[in-house]
This record gives sequence, C-alpha cells and structure tokens, in this order.
Amino acid sequence: MKRAHNFSAGPAALPLDVLQSARDEFLNYGNSGSSIIELSHRGKEYVEVDRQAREKLSTLLGLGDDFEVLFLQGGASHQFMMVPFNFLRKGQTADYINTGTWSKKAIKEAKFFGDVHIPFSSEPQQFTRVPEDHELELSGKAEYVHFTSNNTIFGTEFPKEPETGGTPLVCDASSDFLSRPLDLDKYGLIYAGAQKNAGPAGLTVVIVRKSFLKKARTGDIPTILSYHTHVGTMFNTPPVFGVYMFNKVLDWIEAKGGLKAIQQRNRQKAELLYNEIDADDFYKGTTEKNSRSLMNVTFRLGDEELEKAFVAEADAQNLKGLKGHRSVGGIRASIYNACEPESIEALVAFMKEFRSKNG
Repeated sequence: MKRAHNFSAGPAALPLDVLQSARDEFLNYGNSGSSIIELSHRGKEYVEVDRQAREKLSTLLGLGDDFEVLFLQGGASHQFMMVPFNFLRKGQTADYINTGTWSKKAIKEAKFFGDVHIPFSSEPQQFTRVPEDHELELSGKAEYVHFTSNNTIFGTEFPKEPETGGTPLVCDASSDFLSRPLDLDKYGLIYAGAQKNAGPAGLTVVIVRKSFLKKARTGDIPTILSYHTHVGTMFNTPPVFGVYMFNKVLDWIEAKGGLKAIQQRNRQKAELLYNEIDADDFYKGTTEKNSRSLMNVTFRLGDEELEKAFVAEADAQNLKGLKGHRSVGGIRASIYNACEPESIEALVAFMKEFRSKNG
C-alpha cells in the first residue's frame, strides 16, 4: 500500500518503524502465544513493558529520582480537572496563562476548586501569540502556574518555559511532548495525551515532581482521582496497548539521537514550511512569527473557497488532514515528530504548484 502524507492534528502519524514492529509481534508477543492486548496487565510480559517505558522516558528527559511517572487515561481533558482537584483548595489561587481553547477549558475546570488568576491572555488578539516573560502579571501567591506549551488549534508554541519566580509550572504538553528537551527544574507536573507525538490515543502520561506531589490532597478525594493512588502501583488496568506503543516510540526517539536531535529535525521541517508561507502573500500565516509552533503550522489563503480547493486537491495528492480546526478554519499542517521530512517536501511542492495555478 501507499502510505499517506499524514498531517492530522491527532490522533496523528506514528513512526513507520514502530507500526511495523507492532504488526510483526501483534499476534504472538514474546513467544507467549498471545497478543500483548490479551495478556494480563499484572503478568510478567506487560509488567516488563511498563517498567521499560518508565525507565526510557526518565532517561530521555533526564528525570532522575525527583519525579514519578504515571500512565493514566482520560486525556488532557481529565487532567484539566484532576490537577486542581489535587493541588487547589478553596481560598487558594492558581495562575493560568490563557493562550487558546485548551487553556480556556483548563481554566473552566480549575474554577470549581479554587481561585484562578489569569496573568496573561492572548484572547483579545485571537490567540495569535504567546506572552513574553515581562508580560506575565503573576498573582504572587499561586500554588502553581499552568500553561499549555503548544496550541494545536491556533498554531502557537512557547519557545521556552515561562519564568514564574520559582512557582512550580504545571504544563499541558499534549501536542509538543517529547519534541524537545525540557528545563525540568521549573516543573511541578507535566501531563500529555499520547496521541500527538508519543503513541495512540488512550494513554495519558503524567510526570510529577515528588516534592510537589507532597502538596496534593489526600483522604478527602475520590481514590482514583488522587495522584498518590497511582504512584508505584497499578490501581486499575492501565492502557496496555498505549503503553506498549509508547515504549516503542521511545526506542525510535532514542535511535534518532534523542530529544536534541528530534528538536533540530523539527526545526528544520518547520522552517521549510514557514519559508514557503512567507515567500509572498499568497499564503498568510496566522500567528506572530516569534510565537510560531513547530508542531502545528496554520495559514490562510485569499478566501474560503480557495481554501476548500486547496484541501481537496491536496487530499487527491495523498496529502491528508490539512483542513484547519472547525472553530477557526483555514489550513493546518500538523508536523509532529513522526511526520517525515519527505512529507514536508511533498507539501511544499504542492503549495508551489497550487500558487502557480491560482496566484
């Protein structure tokens, strides 16, 4: 079969090597006579997969002994509630930086549990930018500062962690997780749905600093919603296939040279595409240049009919998933880790051809 050039925002492309490896052992994992999804999550086969995934992630990110790694379910949407439920009480404050749709959803959930202060919002600018550090009007009394590192809908990304004066960061990293190294000293907790860069839909990775975890409430919270419940144990059946695939994706990242090499690869891919957008005014980028995402490249054409034609003709040439989010329209190319440079080159070639016919 001919593989598509997959620009879907998520679930998104996975590395071909990972898919082929999973295919080859899907019916008989480790000579067990069963598929990995048929084996007990407490059996030796899956327990080893789980252990490997935690160890590989810790090595890639340089977590050391300061963090716990949890494999949960429910996606980022579940974490929007679980974070404040654990770390924000009535009379306490959390700072939430508002840079898009997912930030707004997190803010809505946090308000059920405590006071929310918004130190910056780019909503008046239609979420076309992320803040500079000097623009953050922090409360000075926050339990944590929450931010969404990459905004899939609007195509913006924080180029580095925001400065908080020592207040722990909590990050929804769903759409740029494992795309670059992190400054771990700044974080209390990181959560990410796996379906962009790390695996199939269904797995949520949570990384929590042990000292931050000590501040989480206990005793007066439903058992499954307490982070403490999930440390060092399998309270309930984990997303077995998701963790299994995640383990393979971690191997793929390591084989590519680790996070620094992946970051450079992602920069080169994005630069190729943004250069084509900036070549003239036929394509119009939708975000400020210093806030541009390396994961989700968004742009518009002259009118909606031309955009519909662009998406349809691209689809006919095996360039899939380019329609912008339904809330904003336009074009969106999601170029996560597993999107190969050859796919970017194919898209740029199509963009040149489309401009020559319609410009």
